[in-house]
Amino acid sequence: MAAASFTAAKFLAPVAGRSGGDRPAPFLPAPSSARPLRRTRPAQRLLAVSSDVLAGNKAAPAAAAQPAVTREEALELYEDMVLGRNFEDMCAQMYYRGKMFGFVHLYNGQEAVSTGFIKLLNQPDCVVSTYRDHVHALSKGVPARSVMAELFGKATGCCRGQGGSMHMFSEPHNVLGGFAFIGEGIPVATGAAFAAKYRHEVLKQSSPDGLDVTLAFFGDGTANNGQFFECLNMAQLWKLPIVFVVENNLWAIGMSHIRATSDPEIWKKGPAFGMPGVHVDGMDVLKVREVAKEAIDRARRGEGPTLVECETYRFRGHSLADPDELRRPDEKSHYAARDPIMSLKKYIIEQSLASEAELKSIEKRIDDVVEEAVDFADASPLPPRSQLLENVFADPKGFGIGPDGKYRCEDPKFTQGTAQV
Repeated sequence: MAAASFTAAKFLAPVAGRSGGDRPAPFLPAPSSARPLRRTRPAQRLLAVSSDVLAGNKAAPAAAAQPAVTREEALELYEDMVLGRNFEDMCAQMYYRGKMFGFVHLYNGQEAVSTGFIKLLNQPDCVVSTYRDHVHALSKGVPARSVMAELFGKATGCCRGQGGSMHMFSEPHNVLGGFAFIGEGIPVATGAAFAAKYRHEVLKQSSPDGLDVTLAFFGDGTANNGQFFECLNMAQLWKLPIVFVVENNLWAIGMSHIRATSDPEIWKKGPAFGMPGVHVDGMDVLKVREVAKEAIDRARRGEGPTLVECETYRFRGHSLADPDELRRPDEKSHYAARDPIMSLKKYIIEQSLASEAELKSIEKRIDDVVEEAVDFADASPLPPRSQLLENVFADPKGFGIGPDGKYRCEDPKFTQGTAQV
């Protein structure tokens, strides 16, 4: 399928290579009478896709003759989004009760992105996340009790209590980690995609569906970092099976995206490297899913990477330690009116895919799952002290384990300082 076949969002096809005789015009300096190079921002606020939809600046699309999803697909999407929202709400309660420590970044409002992409993946496909990673792990199938126990710092967590909120990892589910520093995960995701292509082309370990696909999630603030550009280049150069998913929630901590980048339309950076660039309304799970399916299918067929910018919005502060005083109340209410879960619920009922009673039943079941996750995490044991130095040093007989085979941290003199040890 041609790269330019994306239809659900803004799209710019890759720039075709120039032939030898098609030389670009030379770069000429501006005449002295031209305006100075210093740029000024337009007075009118930049309206993004979802803003236009809400304001009615674009004609509403005609209702489809057939629903965009089947009943089973719609209920799966709804259940996953409700799980993500309810889980994060419970995290807030547990954080303020002192059950969690450190920084906890919640995903409320962005569920359409995680669900729209990850529920299309196969088990061998990989997900690489950010510090806002709880819901990505849940969407990929990591049990809620394992994620909650990890947040509680318990030994039964998916990282045995050593990862915490920002470092969810699950080898069985191919969740390759949340990463605390922005941009950190993009090279890891690129490496995972390279490994998938190597298995497919060199080791001939291909699956019937084609290449295993990697999703790299990151935010708008990351799109100005060097790793992002380096990995776009490598991914396109080697036609790696990866989708770069920008969760543009319009704020990098307390910095507005509009103020922080020379061109706020991140999707345009894809065609600069020869790959498709797509902008989609990240508050609409059906639109996200449509774009995600095409991008994932392209990667699986070996046609290379895609950059997808999902414009979304977080309903809480940057973290639970953030009083969220920088964003204007009217901006927050503007996006709250487009809650992706309520929009999907309305669509399901209007399309007669399920009744409200059926959706209430799903919500009740999810409430029970989240409550059970808390009970499990609370009752789980803390990691043993002997776990402290595991997975720190490559040599298990190095600093962490003494000549007697016991952990040095168990030595009563360990806490007196490392000089004696």
